[in-house]
Amino acid sequence: MKANHECIVSLAHVTKYFDQSRPVSLWKREHSRIYALNDVSFVLRRGEFAAYAGPNGAGKSTTFKLLAGLLRAQQGQVKIFGADPCVKRIEVMRRTGVLFGNRSELWWDHPVRASFEWKKAVWDIPDDVYLSNVSRLKELLDLEPLWNTFSRELSLGQRMRADLALTLLHSPELVLLDEPTLGLDVLAKRRMIDFLKLANQELGVTLMVTSHDMDDLAEMANRLLLINRGRLAFDGSYDALLRMTGDHRLVRLTTSAESPVPEGLTLVDRSGDRFTYRYDGTKIPSPHLFTLLAGIPGIRDIQMEPENIETVIAGLYRKWFSEGEADYSSKG
Repeated sequence: MKANHECIVSLAHVTKYFDQSRPVSLWKREHSRIYALNDVSFVLRRGEFAAYAGPNGAGKSTTFKLLAGLLRAQQGQVKIFGADPCVKRIEVMRRTGVLFGNRSELWWDHPVRASFEWKKAVWDIPDDVYLSNVSRLKELLDLEPLWNTFSRELSLGQRMRADLALTLLHSPELVLLDEPTLGLDVLAKRRMIDFLKLANQELGVTLMVTSHDMDDLAEMANRLLLINRGRLAFDGSYDALLRMTGDHRLVRLTTSAESPVPEGLTLVDRSGDRFTYRYDGTKIPSPHLFTLLAGIPGIRDIQMEPENIETVIAGLYRKWFSEGEADYSSKG
């Protein structure tokens, strides 16, 4: 494997917009320019596992289509393995796997194995590589029971496992996954997450994943990129995001006291004698918190935990919308 600092994906000041036209009267049309991406720059290096998240319409799928060579940016440079995916698409895609969660590459009216045999022939995958990868993917994703099943008969979780295996069949160095856990039940999602972590840590695959399930992303990825209205709003670790938004934590008390509200804590929920408070760990360190709680009589139980990452991200999204940021569109 090459050095871990090798640049796999590079976006430099990338702008992608779509021109739209709609009638406003019988004789007049209104023209607008909608920016899907606006001056976006980031680099993804070999071996990284990056989460790419943002509200609906933020530009996530557009980014993936640019990386896959399905769209071309009006401004800036998009590079994968140092090449333009629109110019060197075949060369780039031989080293890249792309999976959109709402689309399938499986042949609907054929057994699962037929789709793998088709890809082997079309992609000219050598026999030894094909047999080795199929054997490993069958084992890791439990595909043997599905191998001769028609694709139309698969459950959603089974189809996603088969699609993921098909994406990895040609041993890609980079894998782009758009909503891979979409609609999966708890067990299927758990299996998908475990496999992606294994692919990154043991097989050395560089991964970039989008999802609206922030808890899944926080568990899988070691880097988070947040995009909002076409602009990159955050790029860093989850810990850095928590420091930026405030180290919000929860403390749950079971007490006989009547509605205690310690200074600096916000009551967010009550159920009988059980109280849940939110507080900022950067402003109230643990020793000070214990001092505050010690003044509450009748405490029978205390539980402390960090606030759910999904709650933190949802709060950030609400802040963006409430601030009324410019929508980066121009009309004429």
